[in-house]
Amino acid sequence: MPGFRGWPEDFQRFFIGLELDNSKRYFEANRRTYDESVRAPMVALMESLEDEYGPAKVFRANRDIRFSKDKSPYKTNIAAHNGKDGVGGYLSLDKKGLTVAVGCYELSSPQLTKYRKKVAADAGGVPLASIVARLEKAGYKMGGEQLKRVPAGWPQDHPRARLLRHKLLYVYRDFGLQPWLGSAAARARVVKVFADAEPLSAWLRKFVL
Repeated sequence: MPGFRGWPEDFQRFFIGLELDNSKRYFEANRRTYDESVRAPMVALMESLEDEYGPAKVFRANRDIRFSKDKSPYKTNIAAHNGKDGVGGYLSLDKKGLTVAVGCYELSSPQLTKYRKKVAADAGGVPLASIVARLEKAGYKMGGEQLKRVPAGWPQDHPRARLLRHKLLYVYRDFGLQPWLGSAAARARVVKVFADAEPLSAWLRKFVL
C-alpha cells in the first residue's frame, strides 16, 4: 500500500453517483474508482496513524439491511475508526467532504453510571465542562445521544445538566470539501483534531474507562 497522498477528485463524483443509483450495478461499474480513489487512500491514512493512535479499521461499503426498511445495499460514505483504551478517532468521507471525531461512541451501563457520577461531582465534572468549553470555542461541536431530561438521581437544574443528559460523548469537526483533501496535508488536519481532543480522551480514560 503506497503512502497517503489524499483523495483524488473523483471520490466526490463516485458518492454523488452512488446516491443517485444505490445499486450493485452502479457499484460494480465504478468499483475501480471506489477501490483506488475512495478506499485505498482511507486505508493508507489509517495505517499511517496506527503506531501513534492505535489499531485502525476501515468499515465495509455494504450496509447491514437485515433489520432496516431501507434496503439500499451501500453506504453513501466511507468511514474508519482507530483508537485504544476505549477512546478513538472516527473519520467519515462522503460527497460533502470530511468529518473527524474523537471520543467514546459506546458506553456500557456500568461505564455510563460512572460517567454520570463523575460529571455530577465537581472533582470530575468541572474539568470536563472546561475541556468541552475550550473545544467548542475552538470550533468543535459536541455529539452524543442525549436524553431530554437529566436522569433520575440528579437535579434538573444541575450546573452540568447538559453533560448529564449525554449517553455517550465525543467532539467533532466537519471540514466539508477542502482543497487539501487531495493532498497528504489532509493527514495533518486529522492529527490536529486528535491532538486538540486529547484532553477529552484523557478525561474519559481517567474517569470512565
